[in-house]
Amino acid sequence: MERASDSSMLPAPAALEGMDAECINRVLELLVAPLQAAMTQPTEVVLHDLRRIPNTVRAIAGTVTGRQGGHPPTDKLLERVAAGDLRHEIGYRSQLPDGRNLQSTTIVYTDDEGRPAAALCLNTDVSAWVSLRSAMDRFVLGHDLTSMPPAPSMPSADAGPAKPAADHQGESFPHSVEELSALLLEAAITAVGVPVEEMRKEHKLQVIAELERRGFFLVKQAPETAAAALGVSRFTIYNYLNELNGSAEQSA
Repeated sequence: MERASDSSMLPAPAALEGMDAECINRVLELLVAPLQAAMTQPTEVVLHDLRRIPNTVRAIAGTVTGRQGGHPPTDKLLERVAAGDLRHEIGYRSQLPDGRNLQSTTIVYTDDEGRPAAALCLNTDVSAWVSLRSAMDRFVLGHDLTSMPPAPSMPSADAGPAKPAADHQGESFPHSVEELSALLLEAAITAVGVPVEEMRKEHKLQVIAELERRGFFLVKQAPETAAAALGVSRFTIYNYLNELNGSAEQSA
């Protein structure tokens, strides 16, 4: 999702205003390789075509996360799309399973009807700088400041609305739809805190609600996958979704 200042190299969403989704993606696709080549640190530039969930990676340059074209979005990007959160995130931290530290930026582009069209993401491996800073802090100050949250970065005036920079230590970069589905299921079941074999209906409803919040049901064959994980039928999953959505409409 590089240094916060690198976001100034991305085309502002306003520059593509009025275009349809395919035109936006074609323009951004031409920029992926040049942007990556311009970076002075190990960086990956990823274009997500948000019409193609779950196989959103349309173009990618760099090997920071090892993903390829056709791979799914991160769990956090999927969650944001499901929530309709189309703000940009500039210079936030995340971490790969092998411990490497990333600084990332995600710029979201909408089409001429205001629908999510694309997300252009930059992920820079800043592990070497984090290690160097940690060593310098211990040498000069006697303690390590790298564990402190970063100050929110300020996007430029034409960059559109942005979320405050945040730490996404748990952000995942799956290489397949199956991997994405599995990690979303595991996270939802863990959040409920009850083993599947001990779950009653209310617990399973909580799992389904958590999965829906995370965008799980935007993934193909999601009801079947959830049914298998929870030991119920596909029709039961649909009934749970109808019950949850009916409750949501009544409370609105």
